[in-house]
Amino acid sequence: MAISRSLRHFLKSGGVIAYPTESIFGLGCDPGNRKAVQRILRLKGRPQRKGLILVADRLSKLQSYMAPLNSAKTSQMLQSWQNPVRGHTWLVPAARHCPKWLTGKHTTLAVRVSNHALTARLSRESGSALVSTSANRSGCQPAKTARECYRLFGRQVRVIKGMTGRAKKPSIIQDLASSKIIRP
Repeated sequence: MAISRSLRHFLKSGGVIAYPTESIFGLGCDPGNRKAVQRILRLKGRPQRKGLILVADRLSKLQSYMAPLNSAKTSQMLQSWQNPVRGHTWLVPAARHCPKWLTGKHTTLAVRVSNHALTARLSRESGSALVSTSANRSGCQPAKTARECYRLFGRQVRVIKGMTGRAKKPSIIQDLASSKIIRP
């Protein structure tokens, strides 16, 4: 099923969606829309200083937000994204023009290419990367179903129905420069 034109317009005009990812439901929006990102932060009760993850169906949709990387680092990321079950999020140097509403207090940006079919399709058909942060109130358990998203957020978000992937844990988070694993 293709994403409707109205959903593309919804995202571009600042709408927030809840959608299934590899392990949980995420909250997402157009990363270039500051008001939409601020809505997500308010819904979650999450401070901007923490930064957010961007997810896409391919690296090219993330690159405008990232500082240029050498081919070895790019290959390392591409290889990690081949895991069909669990996502792998990388902390990469942010481009100088990358908005602070995405990076927070950091000089890095969290990015992931998703193998989850619906997550990837949302990015592909919207034509851009998406913000991807857990669908929950800050400090609480993330939603794992569309029903939980409706309960948590009501009509404040558009819930995209679908199944989460088979991953038991959220994506691994790893710093690209140091190779340090931040979230195992």
